[in-house]
Amino acid sequence: MAPRIPSLHGVPIGFGHRGAMAEAPENTIESFQLAVSLGATGLETDAWCTADDVAVLVHDGRVGSKLRPRPIRKVDRAQLPDHIPSMTDLYDNVGGDLPLSVDIKDPAAFEPLIAAARTAGPDVESNLWICHPSVEQLMQWRGQTNAHLVNSTRLSKLENGPERRASQLSSAGIDAINLFHSDWNGGLIALFHRFGCRAFGWGVEHERETAVLVDAGIDGVYSDHVERMMAVINEYYL
Repeated sequence: MAPRIPSLHGVPIGFGHRGAMAEAPENTIESFQLAVSLGATGLETDAWCTADDVAVLVHDGRVGSKLRPRPIRKVDRAQLPDHIPSMTDLYDNVGGDLPLSVDIKDPAAFEPLIAAARTAGPDVESNLWICHPSVEQLMQWRGQTNAHLVNSTRLSKLENGPERRASQLSSAGIDAINLFHSDWNGGLIALFHRFGCRAFGWGVEHERETAVLVDAGIDGVYSDHVERMMAVINEYYL
């Protein structure tokens, strides 16, 4: 089955959201390894920075009890629970060959994250897709890395409309935009493609949602359900 509109990326990347979140604890080495074994062609995670400047992979910015949570930015790496991996832990256990989408929650995590990628291997940095909602922040990072940069947002938050945002991203050298899956349609994907900007869709849970995106030319999909997502991508492209 061929997609109605081809992806700008070639075969869309199937990002396992926080690993294989539907079947393993999110943002753990177990979850990332499971996503790879289930066929994910990319991984997704979230990054915060510790007090001693280590990029760690966890969605929430606090640890500890609900009554006395502590911001990760005020905790040293060694004080964090064992299940929270660092960027280096991820590369040591999973490698750096797959595309890795990182939602940077704390801008201070950017430099240690890039440093970990460069230490992991000469080509690892170029496999990163660094996501942030602020175009201005992404523009600051553009000159500091050869990683791909992604504006992660919602259609409703594009103040001046999608064409203006597509032009802005193209001019700034930002590689992709990531919108909630129901924000997308074929015409909108084609618009961003016209500016050389890849289109990613997040929040996908069901096969039919993946199929709608893939058929319309999406370049990357994020899902908790890796097997469902990859079955659809493979049906269209393999």
